[in-house]
Amino acid sequence: MHDSASSLLVLVAIALMDIGEVVFGGVGSGLYGMMLFAILSVFIAGLMVGRSPELLGRKIEAREVQLSVLGVIAPSFVVLVFTAISLAVPSARASISNSGPRGFSEVLYAFSSAAGNNGSALAGLSVNTPFYNIMMGFGILMGRYLVIVPTVAIAGSVSRKMPVPESAGTFGTDTPSFALLLASVVLIIGGLSFFPALTLGPVVEHFLALAGRLF
Repeated sequence: MHDSASSLLVLVAIALMDIGEVVFGGVGSGLYGMMLFAILSVFIAGLMVGRSPELLGRKIEAREVQLSVLGVIAPSFVVLVFTAISLAVPSARASISNSGPRGFSEVLYAFSSAAGNNGSALAGLSVNTPFYNIMMGFGILMGRYLVIVPTVAIAGSVSRKMPVPESAGTFGTDTPSFALLLASVVLIIGGLSFFPALTLGPVVEHFLALAGRLF
């Protein structure tokens, strides 16, 4: 079904998985993914305005920020590195039935889904091979546990801290400005991580199809 989708629809599906499904996200995973972005947002806000980074009445310190970075970067590593390996291995390239950017999109979608969703793949990619079974299995394990473990560690670290009363130096997290900052952090981190790969796949495919219709 997905293989018959337009290039822009495939672009949206991959992009939403690549940013951790925090936009219209999956139950559970979307919530803790957004919490990681929220921690990074209050840290960035504290750097910009010189206020103490706090979230839900607890101090956000170096340990929480480091764990949040690990949780955000781990799925990106799985998607991009595993996609690159698959395109470099001849037996893996033989599983791609469509050439050009569509074939690239199929591999990128497969590992995006493995790291961030349920391990599905476009029908144009034959994933029932030893290579893809092993690689996508590792992708699912790493994409899940390299996010879940830091998230649980953050919960344990924050739960041991004493609540901090609000002061003039507290950066509010219940304001429209913080919501805008949080959305910007999600888009910037997702864009910096995956925009080049998305450009090589569904974006190029869309413009090639558009050029074909025009010329």
